[in-house]
Amino acid sequence: MVYVDSWDEFVERSVQLFRANPSATRYVMKYRHCEGKLVLKVTDDRECLKFKTDQAQDAKKMEKLNNIFFALMTRGPDADISEVTGKEQAEQQQSKKGRGRRQ
Repeated sequence: MVYVDSWDEFVERSVQLFRANPSATRYVMKYRHCEGKLVLKVTDDRECLKFKTDQAQDAKKMEKLNNIFFALMTRGPDADISEVTGKEQAEQQQSKKGRGRRQ
């Protein structure tokens, strides 16, 4: 069991793990409200990667990782995940339009 300190490294290694063996890879999220900790785990029973955080801003990162895994699971392990991150950025820019005070 390996705790990965860097978020980017965790995402990269998790995607590699899934692409190597998609039928045996599991992705688990565990949140403990009493401690305020979120633990993400990706395993294929040979290698286990874990990321632990107590920061609220990491919830958005977790949502991004969920979207990456959903795309890989539905489109296949060879899917281009750059499309997933590009869509999110476009949606965020569109949602910011129209906010603010009228003059």
